[in-house]
Amino acid sequence: MRSDIIKKGPERVPHRALLYATGMPETEINKPFIGVATSFTDIIPGHIGMRDLERFIEKGIHSAGGYPFFFGIPGICDGIAMGHRGMHYSLPSRELIADMVETIAEAHQFDGLVLLTNCDKITPGMLMASARVNIPSIVVTAGPMLSGRLRGKRLSLVNDTFEAVGRYKQGEIGDEDLAELELCACPGAGSCQGMYTANTMACVTESLGMSLPGCATALAVSAKKRRIAFYSGQRVVELIKKGITPRKIMTRKAFENAIRVDMALGGSTNTVLHIPAIAHETGVKLPLELFDKLSKDTPHICNMLPGGKDYLEDLEFAGGIPGVLNRLKDRLNNTLTVSGRLIHEIADDAFIADADVIRPINKAYHKEGGIAILRGNIAPEGAVVKQSAVSKTVMRFEGRAKVFDSEEEGMKAILAGRVKKGDVVIIRYEGPKGGPGMREMLSPTATIAGMGLSDSVALITDGRFSGGTRGPCIGHISPEAMEGGPIAILKNGDRIRIDIPKRRIDVLLTDRELTGRFKAWKAPEPKIKKGYLARYAQFVTSAAAGAVMKDLED
Repeated sequence: MRSDIIKKGPERVPHRALLYATGMPETEINKPFIGVATSFTDIIPGHIGMRDLERFIEKGIHSAGGYPFFFGIPGICDGIAMGHRGMHYSLPSRELIADMVETIAEAHQFDGLVLLTNCDKITPGMLMASARVNIPSIVVTAGPMLSGRLRGKRLSLVNDTFEAVGRYKQGEIGDEDLAELELCACPGAGSCQGMYTANTMACVTESLGMSLPGCATALAVSAKKRRIAFYSGQRVVELIKKGITPRKIMTRKAFENAIRVDMALGGSTNTVLHIPAIAHETGVKLPLELFDKLSKDTPHICNMLPGGKDYLEDLEFAGGIPGVLNRLKDRLNNTLTVSGRLIHEIADDAFIADADVIRPINKAYHKEGGIAILRGNIAPEGAVVKQSAVSKTVMRFEGRAKVFDSEEEGMKAILAGRVKKGDVVIIRYEGPKGGPGMREMLSPTATIAGMGLSDSVALITDGRFSGGTRGPCIGHISPEAMEGGPIAILKNGDRIRIDIPKRRIDVLLTDRELTGRFKAWKAPEPKIKKGYLARYAQFVTSAAAGAVMKDLED
């Protein structure tokens, strides 16, 4: 075992003495040492139930003959961090999480890992670490939240609180309505109820084969989730015995499966950052074109919030990810999973209880998948849109630019009523380097939707969007403004043309006009010059490359 290096031989007397100081019985010293990375915290609803799941993971490890060691990993709630300085730290925290899991696993030479996670950047960060360390690992996502309830209506965080801000500004609802919504929208533990980034990444993790079947959609409050935690603790011991490591599971073919499931679900655009970043750690290259290629060949069969009507609880009761795999089986590679079963076996055993929530291929909601990759003279290296959340009436959109150099500037204008029908809101200098940290623009997009403008106003940014965004919102514009991308030289009044079916995004200027503007452009001073974010900005790569940190050879 890998852990023998810290516990075998006379020269390891000091090491064993320290292990025994933790209370470890002598009978356990020769068992596999398993690190359990837990991102429990009191401030993230998706993580407050993890203390309970930790117990069941521990029971599973002990029952299978392993010995667990728990260690903490930090987490950020994107909803709470949204719309202020805190969101600068969200995406960069992914790299910190990967580094921390790597550091603890290597320093203590664990034989295996259980990764207890749930929310937006924590799940991809842990998967990146598992690929990097490449010791037997299994992921437990802590599960989605139940829908809220108010006067017989179901509620979700994004559609019923973030968008409520815009409705309030329009005078559609009052102070009492807001107060009721904020108390009822999120009834307890779990990740937010729609196909936002946290739940999308849980579904991606299961589709990759890195969590047990049913894990992604099993509700945070359910006994099923406890049992999955227990079985995951057991299973990691078996993975160690068989030498099954993450890179044997997370192959190119497995990533293709995960992307297909993502497209079928209409998942968050953030997966276009996270899946390539995880693949990068395995040595697999996933160009943006692969997302578009698979999207064109993968029907959108689940109509999930925010663009659709169904909640995660609906997907769970309809058949979960196994049900989605069943529908997509003929398009999926038959890859290995941490359960020991192949993807096609899991698909064959699935039961679909609701054929409207998980539709057959021939009755898909859309012929293409949820995400489209656009290019053009605004985004030569690519941009991302959640096309499944865009109304048919604005799949092609042309309007006048209203340009802002930060999210705060844009949000101020939206709330003041200065954004009108036909406008294309440009929010720039919010990319990985320029932000720094590539903030999510959920507050602007949700406010626009709440004001009834989601089908008449477009938003373009070199930042990114929450999985809760809907409407013609194009993010990840690459190159970003801070790197001298064309978005940096756009001006108020420019005509912007978006054509999602043709995968184009352009400003209606000649090459000569663009060249002339570039000659006059100069990069602004960095917004943040000290601390982690300043260092992050120096080493982070483009959104088109997953916003990963540069390697030494880069």
